[in-house]
Amino acid sequence: MSEVAVKPGRHREATLYHALHGAGAGDGRTLEQLREAALAVYESTPLPVWRRSGFWTTSFDELDLDALQVRHHAPGEALPEVVRETIPDRARAGRVVQVDGSIVHVELNPELAARGVVFCTLEEAAREHTEVFTQWYSKRLTCERHKLEAANAALWTGGAFLHVPAGLVVEDPFEVVYAIGSPGVAQYGRTLIVGERTSDFRVHEYDLAGDFEGQALHAGAFELYLQDGARCRLAQVQDWGTGEVFDASTRFVGVGRDAYCHWLPALLGGHLVRQHLELAVSEPGGDMAFRGVFFAEEHELLDVFAVDLHETGPSGGDVHWRGAATGASRASFEGLIQIDPGAQQTHTYLQIHTMALSPKTRLDAIPSVLVSADDVSASHGGTVGELDEDAIFYMQSRGLDRTSAVRVIVEGFFEPLVSELKDEPLEELVRGKIAAKLARAREDIEAYAASR
Repeated sequence: MSEVAVKPGRHREATLYHALHGAGAGDGRTLEQLREAALAVYESTPLPVWRRSGFWTTSFDELDLDALQVRHHAPGEALPEVVRETIPDRARAGRVVQVDGSIVHVELNPELAARGVVFCTLEEAAREHTEVFTQWYSKRLTCERHKLEAANAALWTGGAFLHVPAGLVVEDPFEVVYAIGSPGVAQYGRTLIVGERTSDFRVHEYDLAGDFEGQALHAGAFELYLQDGARCRLAQVQDWGTGEVFDASTRFVGVGRDAYCHWLPALLGGHLVRQHLELAVSEPGGDMAFRGVFFAEEHELLDVFAVDLHETGPSGGDVHWRGAATGASRASFEGLIQIDPGAQQTHTYLQIHTMALSPKTRLDAIPSVLVSADDVSASHGGTVGELDEDAIFYMQSRGLDRTSAVRVIVEGFFEPLVSELKDEPLEELVRGKIAAKLARAREDIEAYAASR
C-alpha cells in the first residue's frame, strides 16, 4: 500500500501545543525498552513543524540531521573556551559538564557527598542508583511526540543526575553544563533531578556554544521532581552563539505537596530554538513562580511554549516573562494556564511583555487559559510594544546621549526579572549578555527609534 502524502508536521499538529499532562514514557519498561521504542519513532517520523497561530511556522526542515554525529571526548579533557569564559568563577555545590556527547568533568563538594547527595552522570545513575533512577526517569516526559524528542530518548549519552536527600539545605548552586564545541555535532542532553522531602537547593544550567560556521543540534530533555515541602530555585542560561545551532528541548518541573519552585530560563541565543517548558503543581499546597527572559537578534527564530499546569488544589502560580527582538528575528511566546477538574482554590496569573526593537522583527505574545474548575482565579495578559520616544527624550534631557538612553530603557525593561535570580554572579552574566546584544544591534535600534 502506497504511503499517503501529508503536509509536513500534520501528523503531530494536534499534540504539539498541548501540555504533556499525564504519565510519561516511564511506565515500567526498562531503559533499554524505552530506548528501543523511542528509536522506532525516531526512524519513522519526519523532522517536526510547529504551526504558530496560523501566521508562521517553526520548521526544522533546514536541519541536515544525517550530516550530524554524536562526537565523544575523553574524561578530564579541557573545558571549551566558551565554558571557561562564560560561567562565573564562584562557590558551587558541584558541577557536571557535557561537551558534545560526553561528560568531561564531574565534581561534588565532599561534604555534600558525605551527607548523601548524589550528583553524577545520568549513565552512572542508571547503573549505580537504579531504584531512584527507575522510579523517576521519564515519569512525566514522553518520547513519541516528534522526531527530535524521540531522538533524545533513544540516543542520549552522558547526561546529569542530581538527588538531594530529605531535609538537606544547600546554599551554593549545582551547575549542569551542556556545551557544543564545533559544528557537525548532534548533542542529546538529558537531566534528571529529584529533591526529597523538605530539601532546599539551587540548580543552574548553562547551554553554550562558541561562534562557528555550520550546523549543530541540541535535542534536550530535563525533568525535576520536588517532593513534599521541597524548594528549588532553578535557572537556565542559554546562548548557542552565532553558529547555526538548532535546539528542540522539552523541560518538565513537577511540584509536590507544599513544595515550591522558582524557575527562570534566560534564552539568549540560537539559530532556531523551540522549547516546551512545563511546570506542574501535582499535589495540594504546591506553589511556583515561573519567570523568563528572551532576546532574539539578527535572523534567529525563538519559539517558546510555556505551561502553568495545576492538577490539584489548593495551589498557586505566577508566570511572568519578558522578551525583546532585533534585526529580522522572530520570537514567539505562547503561555498556557491549565487548571484541571478538581483543582479548586487555584490562584494563578500569566503575563508576557515583549519589545520590538526593529521594523523587520516579528513578535508574538499569546497567553491563554484552560480552566476546568469553578473555585479558582486565573487571568492573563500579553503586550507587544516598541521603544517610547518620549522616554528617550526625557532621559536625554537629563544628560544621557541617545545610545545610553536606549540601553538604559531596554536593560530596565528586563531588570525586574533578572533581579529575581537572587544570585549576583548569575545576574551579572545575564545583564552582560543583554548588553552585548544591544551593542551589536545599536545602529538598527537607534534607526528604528528615530524613524517613528
